Amino acid sequence: MKVTRIAAPLGARIEGIDVRAVTESQWLEINQHFLDHKVIVLPDQHLTENDHIDFAKRWGNLVKHPYAGMENYPEIIELRNVGKQRDINQHWHSDMTYNRAPPKFTMLYARETPSIGGDTAFSNQELAFNTLSEGLKSMLLDLSAEHSAVNLATQYKQASEKAPSAVHPVVREHDETREKALFVCRAFTTKFHGWSTKESQSLLSFLFEHSVRPEFQTRHHWQDGDLVMWDNRSVLHFAVHDHADNEPRRIHRLQVEGLVPR
Repeated sequence: MKVTRIAAPLGARIEGIDVRAVTESQWLEINQHFLDHKVIVLPDQHLTENDHIDFAKRWGNLVKHPYAGMENYPEIIELRNVGKQRDINQHWHSDMTYNRAPPKFTMLYARETPSIGGDTAFSNQELAFNTLSEGLKSMLLDLSAEHSAVNLATQYKQASEKAPSAVHPVVREHDETREKALFVCRAFTTKFHGWSTKESQSLLSFLFEHSVRPEFQTRHHWQDGDLVMWDNRSVLHFAVHDHADNEPRRIHRLQVEGLVPR
């Protein structure tokens, strides 16, 4: 197992591992690298849908997306290049924060990738929190925010009044490392709990911008066979649609069940 850091803020590449045959000790080592680096890349994998599911289940139960899933594998979402105008993932977010217990991590497996472009960007939310002033950190520790899937429901042409929603702390404590991270995102966070939308707007806008400063980020350039997982408890991500609309990009996504944030 060869581990190489990808960038200073977060991320590591782990080579020399076939995830279909990892031992318990190898899994424990992979998990520790995951906790340390928040994003890990396992290149050159050769997985069936069942292989993908079996590896992810080593961390816990899988979480189905409320609006998407493959017919024969409902836990897996197949992400395809449908053109920049129809791409709904061009925003910074943590997956499914509108759930009372959002997934603790997302795992993507690349089946077809474009010749150039189509990266995924990641931003370290522990760094985002730790670089705030002591005064603002103190205030945010007492705040909660409302998260909603209303916009997502509209994009999937589903009833918005049935869209899931949840209230989470603005600063989340990681349930394994105990590190604190910002836990808001432009895609799903609508306002602070107990505040009006107008009152929330200025501070949320600042946090949305601050949370994705370049010095908190890394990017992954996809190759066929890449298996990438990131920690939704402390990382935001963004699918960069800079590739041509006729370029193939087919990636399988699944999520593993997490705890209620606190």
